[in-house]
Amino acid sequence: QRELKEQLQGLQESERGHTEALHLLKRQLAETKSSAKSLRVTIGEAFERLHRLLRERQKAMLEELEADTARTLTDIEQKIQRYSQQLRKVQEGSQILQERLAEADKHVFLAGVASLSERLKGKIHETNLTYEDFPTSKYMGPLQYTIWKSLFQDIHPVPAALTLDPGTAHHRLILSDDCTIVAYGNLHPQPLQDSPKRFDVEVSVLGSEAFGGGVHYWEVVVSEKTQWMIGLAHEAVTRKGSIQIQPSRGFYCIVMHDGNQYSACTEPWTRLNVKSKLEKVGVFLDYDKGLLIFYNADDMSWLYTFRERFPGKLCSYFSPGQSHANGKNVQPLRINTVRI
Repeated sequence: QRELKEQLQGLQESERGHTEALHLLKRQLAETKSSAKSLRVTIGEAFERLHRLLRERQKAMLEELEADTARTLTDIEQKIQRYSQQLRKVQEGSQILQERLAEADKHVFLAGVASLSERLKGKIHETNLTYEDFPTSKYMGPLQYTIWKSLFQDIHPVPAALTLDPGTAHHRLILSDDCTIVAYGNLHPQPLQDSPKRFDVEVSVLGSEAFGGGVHYWEVVVSEKTQWMIGLAHEAVTRKGSIQIQPSRGFYCIVMHDGNQYSACTEPWTRLNVKSKLEKVGVFLDYDKGLLIFYNADDMSWLYTFRERFPGKLCSYFSPGQSHANGKNVQPLRINTVRI
């Protein structure tokens, strides 16, 4: 009897486990369906906006073409009318000359020619035959690229023109004059004034802008490097001493390490499935939805997603890593600004 009770207890525990697992799966099923429905709406809205922008650009270009056509046709028709009038005058003069040639009295003929020449001088006007050609080049050439450039002004978000905050930079880091490039310097540290904002151990620097909401996207060029770390950091993160770069410390980053390995700085690190060496990384932040997504910016393939409830303002985070005397990792990190 005792053995039967133990078997019953085991079955009941198994039943509870299966029931809980079933509930969990059903909840995941419902959440997945809801998420897919929401994503279909998001994708539809994104494409509809592009379609609308394309239709508007097409309408504007066709209207511009019609205006150019009407202007050119009017110009040509006016010139045709003027030249037709002048041609008639020349033909009239030619006919008169032919009639005078038939006259027997040579003196009368010469007098008539002189009189006719004077009259034609007052009637025949030079008309400028040159006019602006029909602007076919405006509507040919790399037309799709031209349209894309015009659409780019209305697409959001696009790679933002972020800048680095020199006041947060580790003293070994060298920033470009426009604060868009950062490199590790092997020479003597820069004589920078220390402050609570400045990193003193981690070779890091923050972006100048703090994000407290909205949607943002930027790109970082990482080509030819063997080590780097980029992402976001809470505005109020500790800057002093050795720091653990992980979400519980206010950092949301991905890292390249050991020359060709990529990981998300989770606890513990999560290895990323990267098929080829990254040249440029895209960072997408939807603050209000708690999403931070990393992409291979060359083909916009997904790398990793942090899902968080951000408690405060966030700054972009950059670490070019230390460079070495053998020439490894000397290349800088560069914020990629798309200029159209």
